[in-house]
Formats: sequence, structure tokens, C-alpha cells
Amino acid sequence: MQRIPHIDKLLLILIVLLLASGVFMFASASFGLLARGMENLPSVAFNHIVLGLGLGLLALIVASIVDHKKWRRFAPYIYALSLIATALVFVPDLGIAHGGGRRWLDIFGLSFQPSEALKLGTIIMAAAYFSVFRGRLYSMRHSLGGFLVLIALPAVLLFLQPDIGTFGVIFIATFAVYIAAGPPWKHVIAILCIVPIALGVLIMAKPYAKERILTFINPSQNQQAEGYQIKQSLIAIGSGALTGRGFGQGVQKFTYLPEPMGDSIFAVAAEEFGFIGSVALVLLFLLFALRGFSVAARAPDVFGGLLGIGIATYLGSEAFINIAAMLGLVPITGIPLTFISQGGSAMLVSLASAGILLNISRRAKN
Repeated sequence: MQRIPHIDKLLLILIVLLLASGVFMFASASFGLLARGMENLPSVAFNHIVLGLGLGLLALIVASIVDHKKWRRFAPYIYALSLIATALVFVPDLGIAHGGGRRWLDIFGLSFQPSEALKLGTIIMAAAYFSVFRGRLYSMRHSLGGFLVLIALPAVLLFLQPDIGTFGVIFIATFAVYIAAGPPWKHVIAILCIVPIALGVLIMAKPYAKERILTFINPSQNQQAEGYQIKQSLIAIGSGALTGRGFGQGVQKFTYLPEPMGDSIFAVAAEEFGFIGSVALVLLFLLFALRGFSVAARAPDVFGGLLGIGIATYLGSEAFINIAAMLGLVPITGIPLTFISQGGSAMLVSLASAGILLNISRRAKN
């Protein structure tokens, strides 16, 4: 009987610790919304716990068993389906508009954000493409051209929604896959020159993006409007001091802090567990990302290595961008805190991605 290879125990432990932290923080943050009289809290809790954690853990188990090499065969179909699903948000009576964006689908009364699936779909496609054309990356067509084509369609769809934060995560993860594939440095430098120009055009074309940049530069302006969330987040984080107020004892979540179960959940954690708890959470994410890169470096095939790099970058960068936004180090993006923030679709896709990473670790070289 053939022995089934073991998954990376440290990677699994880190995922479990992050999920456990998320359960505690979701429970604490929900107390605040309950006190505010949030009427749809039961549906939010159902969406997060049952559809996110429940189905997400099932997806993690299945993805950790399925040979990661199979994803390469279906990469074009997964990428195409994720693009089509993301485009469906613009269909009347199917897409849901909320908070100035059109990012959700209403499926049998349940909301789903297809751009979360687009993150993983693009990473799988990028890993498949660059594993096939790795030997031709000296060519501008296959190297720089391939990279730009891969991110062009997600860029168009996400800019129209608009959801610049999600595109940022897709770009960072795909760029990491591209660099790991080993293109000429002149192509990498060309992309790094294009990015600031594209960002400048975007800021000029999208008023809301310009407002967020201005708020980031000067958060003291419009403290009752654009600067309100970062102001309340910093108050919550600062009031946590060294050891925090204690679990469930945070004040900001009850009245002042926007999205305490969503984007701002790190601020809730910082207020209740203080500097020590915040550093511990950051270290968990850092160790998770580093372990993911270690698994990718020991992958038995090029596709597995590139896929592991993309997933570790996606999950890690998403977490650090969220934390940095709550600390005022980058503009507010609306990106969730990986494995912790409320959101069924984000949790489902994150856990499925972690499951793929665990499967790669089964076959990783010692």
C-alpha cells in the first residue's frame, strides 16, 4: 500500500492559529454590532461561519488532497470562469451595488464576491503560463507581453467596479510569480516604470482614489468623512497600549469604529490585546508567508513552485496591506484581513488557496 505523504505540520499549525484568532476576534467584534442593533447580524454570521469557515474548511481539506499538478491542466478554464463571474456583477438584478462599488453577486439570496475567486484564478493561470514558457522569457512577447495580458482583463473588470485594492493584491501576487519564473531584469524594470505612471493616471481618472490618497497624506482633513475610519482605527490601536483592554472589552467597536468585523478587525484586536497581541498576530502572518515560500522553494516541479509563490504572496500581502492600512501606513483599500475578517467568499477562497499550498507541501523536497 502506497504511503500518503504528510503535509507540512508547521504550515498547518500556523493556519489553525490564524483561524482560531479569527474566530475569537469575529466573536468579539460581533458584540459591538449587536450593541448597535445591527438587524442583519444573523445573516452576516451565517455567511461567515457556515459559508466561509464551514465550506472553506471543506475546500481546504479537498484542495490539500487533490494533486496540485491537476490545476495546471484546468488553469485556462478556471481563469476564464473567474473572469466571467466577476463580469456578471454588471448584470442588472444579479450584481449588487454597495458602498459605491458593484462587487457582489446575489445567488439564491446569498451574496458572493467573485473577485475573490479571480485572485486565485489569476495566480493559477500565471503559474501555468510561466511554467510552460519559462524557457522563452528572454522574448519580450512571452515575458512582458504575457504578464501584461494576464493582468489586463482583471484590471479592466476591477477598475470598472471599482475595486482597486483587489487588483493590487492580484498584481502583487502575479508579479511575484513572474519574478520567480526568472525573466530578464530589463523586463522587470520596465514593469516597475509602468506602475507609477498607471497609478497616476488612475488617481486622476477616479475621484474616489484621489480622495483616498489625499486622506492618506493628510488624515487630519475630513475627519468626519474620508478620514473617519483611519482616525477611529488609530484611536482603537493606541488605546490598547501594551497589553490591551482584554478580550471583549474594546470600546471603539460599540459605537465609533466602522466595519469592526471587516476591514477594521485588526484595530479591534489591537485595542483588546494591545501591542503584544498585535505583534504576535503580525508574527503569525509573517511566519505563515515565510513557510509558504519555503514550501514553494521545495516544490517538486516548476508549476508547483510558482503556484506556491503566488498563493503565499497573495495571502501574506493581503494581510499586511490590511494591517498597514489600519496603522495609516498605506491608503485604506477595503482589503480583508486574511483568515480573520468577516466575509464568506474571502474566507472560502483563502482556505481553498491554503489547501493547495498544503498539497504542494505533501510533495515538497526535504
